[in-house]
Amino acid sequence: MPDYLRAWLPGGTFFFTVNLLQRQGNELLTRHIEVLRRVVRM
Repeated sequence: MPDYLRAWLPGGTFFFTVNLLQRQGNELLTRHIEVLRRVVRM
């Protein structure tokens, strides 16, 4: 896995994507979106 350099900015905004191995018919991320949002805010 690449060793990416990360910029740290106070109050910065970050973007990331999430991909599932079995995407077809999988509602895991949409069903638990609030949990994902809470975890990212921490």
